[in-house]
Amino acid sequence: MNARIRKFINLAGESFWLVPGAMVLAGILLAFGLLGLDRGGHLSARLTESSWLYDGGGTGARTLLGAIASSTIAVAGTVFSITIAALSLAAGQMGPRLLRNFTRDRGVQFTLGAYLGTFSYALMVLRSVRTQDEGPFTPHLALTVGILLAFVCVATLVYFVGHMAKRINVDTVIELVSDDIQAALKATVAGAAQPASPAASFWAHATNIVDKRRGYLQQLDEAGLADWASHHRTAIRLLVRKGDYVFPGAPIAVISVSVPKAEEAVRNATALGTSRGSAGDAEYAVRQLVEVAVRALSASINDPHTAMSVLDRLGAALCELVGSRLPSGVIIREDAVALVVPTLTYSALVNVMFHMIRQNAAGSPAVLIRLLDVLTAVVACETNVERREVLLRHADLVWADARRSIGNESDLADIGRRHARFRRTMAHGVLDAIGARDT
Repeated sequence: MNARIRKFINLAGESFWLVPGAMVLAGILLAFGLLGLDRGGHLSARLTESSWLYDGGGTGARTLLGAIASSTIAVAGTVFSITIAALSLAAGQMGPRLLRNFTRDRGVQFTLGAYLGTFSYALMVLRSVRTQDEGPFTPHLALTVGILLAFVCVATLVYFVGHMAKRINVDTVIELVSDDIQAALKATVAGAAQPASPAASFWAHATNIVDKRRGYLQQLDEAGLADWASHHRTAIRLLVRKGDYVFPGAPIAVISVSVPKAEEAVRNATALGTSRGSAGDAEYAVRQLVEVAVRALSASINDPHTAMSVLDRLGAALCELVGSRLPSGVIIREDAVALVVPTLTYSALVNVMFHMIRQNAAGSPAVLIRLLDVLTAVVACETNVERREVLLRHADLVWADARRSIGNESDLADIGRRHARFRRTMAHGVLDAIGARDT
């Protein structure tokens, strides 16, 4: 699928107004459908004589529909105001990049859509009501459904208040972002053994492909670009991956054997945007969670418990990666290298997770202790030697920062015991370190 089409589908799926707009359209269509049933006389006599149907006249119908329309649009404004207040709180406390997680929340979209859809429905039915002077027509079925929709809106308002109270809770936000990390990593993980990247000599006579666009790489049609390269008996190596910024006039890729229209092929296979956040960008999802921790550690907020909650979720994400292969970024076509894409390595992933938190928590013994506990839990799960070495490097960095910045000897001793337990766990396994656990 073309990268631009993927970008459009992704933007449409995350659009705040997609669900409300669809519900408004559904309300209008429902009104026309029920009015058609009322006018056509397709309702059974038993149904029309039922006490459950609205049995008032045209004047009462207009009053009722006017009340439903005015109240629903008023409450819709209140819902929108509450949403804006929640967005402001999220931007101030947890970072502006988390606003996307609020605007794509289906609960908020459904609530707003329920009120706007009911408002649209009431207006469409109201325009068809006729009093005695105008030639009487009272759509009894449509009015009854309008009353039911009004009760649905009442229930939706109760749901919305509870939903927003839960939604702005920092632990809920952390859990939602950690779910994004899990989904992005699951999409990144390779299922089978990956081909090795070609040697540097393979690109000895490569030619640069320059792009005059600017922006973040949001979508990449890897399969389409690989097929194009294979068809033209060449190979392309991208110099950027999803989430990287493309600078105008800078090389975006190299091609082993120059062929016509290579620049056009790369442009068609890539879609740029003004911000990060495309589906499958695991590094961006991690940075969102790290931003919550870094803001929590700032002097203005000073909330180490939030930072520790973030560390727990990051450790869980690394444990989920145990035994999984990360892609090499090499795509083969007809037994030959067709495309090489930069990929997120385990070392780079761990660096993104822990470097900024460690640097900002240098004066917080509680956070440094939790960071070492998380690293210990991950190294107890991980069996890959290279990955364990990456975790060891981060544990040593924590200990080095603690010795430099922690002045209290008792706190420093606690951190030292956690670091020693990490090393024992790495060397001998978790059972050997159980007795040394400090509380």
